[in-house]
Amino acid sequence: MTNLNPISIAPFRIDPRFDVRVWGYEDLRPWFNVRAENGPLGEAWLTGDMCRVATGPHKGKRLDDLFREVHQALLGPDAPASDSPLLIKVIFAKQKLSVQVHPDDKMAQKYGDPRGKTECWYALDAEPGAQVAVGLKPGVTLQQVEQGIHQGTLEETLNILPVQRGDMIFVDAGTVHAIWPGAILLETQQNCDLTYRMYDYGRPRELHIDKAMEATRLSTRAGKVAAHALADRTVLIDTEYFRVERIPVAGKRDSSSLRSLDSLKSGLAYLFAAAGLGRISGNGFDPIELPARAIAAIPAFSPEFVVEDLGGLDLIRIVPNWPGRLS
Repeated sequence: MTNLNPISIAPFRIDPRFDVRVWGYEDLRPWFNVRAENGPLGEAWLTGDMCRVATGPHKGKRLDDLFREVHQALLGPDAPASDSPLLIKVIFAKQKLSVQVHPDDKMAQKYGDPRGKTECWYALDAEPGAQVAVGLKPGVTLQQVEQGIHQGTLEETLNILPVQRGDMIFVDAGTVHAIWPGAILLETQQNCDLTYRMYDYGRPRELHIDKAMEATRLSTRAGKVAAHALADRTVLIDTEYFRVERIPVAGKRDSSSLRSLDSLKSGLAYLFAAAGLGRISGNGFDPIELPARAIAAIPAFSPEFVVEDLGGLDLIRIVPNWPGRLS
């Protein structure tokens, strides 16, 4: 491949990778047909570097290897980096996660990492009374945060948000936050797993208090984001690093109304089936089934394709943003 003539790569599905977390579940059904073997499962990584391509000629290849080999065909000619820009997960919290904070790009690079971690959470489901902690209460000082860490009262300084199904919550770098039980969250973030734990409810895991205090911002833009309905989609969030949308898709019986997403294509996109069953098809590649909770990558240089709703499809489209691309 040359930079002037990127090859065409057909859409492909990605196999998830399940990560053990002390606060997770022993059984992820009905969301995923997976039971824990080596400890509770808390995260399903959908686009992690170690996830593997599930369909097409690159089947079995690690995602990070594929990006290195054909990054321009995947990302488009204007991408600022050659690696995967987004990490997409589903979070399953049976217990409270640690109270934590993520660094921004500048701080991450100060300590030798390529990027920081700004993220968002889309509530796929939520029990009555579900909550998350996002940011600090107005007037809280860094001294009070540090006292709360050492005295076990940090929760008292946190801004608590109720969560309902369909909510979108933005969590920019520097925001002190915590995920609590009761909601299943689709997390879209920069491709970075840097987490500085501030308080962990007595669990014997490492804390990162000095770096957490350095990363913490007393005021951030974090909070719930209102959806914006357009004629052909609903934008759930559109900010630096990522855009997340819900896309209506026509049913399989009316072939004349099958929805092509090519008109929305401006680079790499991921299509996630939050529910139902879909199919991606086009010239030059075998149709790809998209069952519930599956994700497919649509490369920047992809052949034309259509998406069918084979029953109850709730399609989420996730696109990386960078300067010059923000819509």
